[in-house]
Amino acid sequence: MSGKAPVAPGRRLATVALVVADYDEAIAWYRDRLGFSLAEDVDLGEGRRWVTLTPGEGGASLLLARAEGERQAERVGDQTGGRVVMFLETDDFARDHRAMLDRGVTFHEEPRHEAYGTVAVFSDLYGNRWDLIEPASR
Repeated sequence: MSGKAPVAPGRRLATVALVVADYDEAIAWYRDRLGFSLAEDVDLGEGRRWVTLTPGEGGASLLLARAEGERQAERVGDQTGGRVVMFLETDDFARDHRAMLDRGVTFHEEPRHEAYGTVAVFSDLYGNRWDLIEPASR
């Protein structure tokens, strides 16, 4: 076994779901703090909505999925057991890091330079950990 799966043409990761406590507060935070754009906000009835945001050109959309029930509510802010859940890639780390700090985003470390790029961990409004990363030249 070679370890490589055959490439499936025409496929891509399009949307990633994140469990949130409230649609509107999450929309406001991702829009105002991270500069995401609201792509869709469709009423599905019974208090449910299809809400997607995009961080910029290309890449996956973020689907905000409001927690339903106690089990999901317990996972808000800790979907990965404290590990980084999302990686926000940028072409200008210094620009975006400064803008995010100016907008009140909480970073847990100073920017660091790794073999794979410049990176710093931050938290969203619920405590989910994200990486802001400018990949090293490929």
